[in-house]
Amino acid sequence: MTEIRFYHLEQRSFELALPALVEDAFAQRCNVVVEAPDRDFLERLDDRLWTYSEESFLPHAIAGEGADSAQPILLTTTSDNPNDAKVRFLLAGAKVESSLVASAFTYDRLVVLFNGSDELEITAARAQWAELKAAGRAISYWRQGDGGAWEKVR
Repeated sequence: MTEIRFYHLEQRSFELALPALVEDAFAQRCNVVVEAPDRDFLERLDDRLWTYSEESFLPHAIAGEGADSAQPILLTTTSDNPNDAKVRFLLAGAKVESSLVASAFTYDRLVVLFNGSDELEITAARAQWAELKAAGRAISYWRQGDGGAWEKVR
């Protein structure tokens, strides 16, 4: 069964928190899809993934700019999975759609990151949590500890 994780961003922005999470998934030799709500958001993430660390390299592209199926990390605004990703990150209100859940067997992990200072995102995350829990999905909640490390709360 696909694991679904909710990450509550309280101390860091998406641009600061996401690269390390993507790097962890990529280190496990998993293709990754990152879904964001719009092109501007993707372009900011694209810049951040290229520059976040001098010691790391995260090969990625924005969907539609090359051979999507060959990309180990693909940034997109849609719910498709052209690179056969095993890990999917959903950012800034991107929703775990029922079609994603129905086809979730293709994913090892779905990760919902939401901004803890945006009431709309918090409300949306809570609604998704309730819906997925009621459907019997394997879900967990993670928050940033005092040192910035992720801690599983439930």
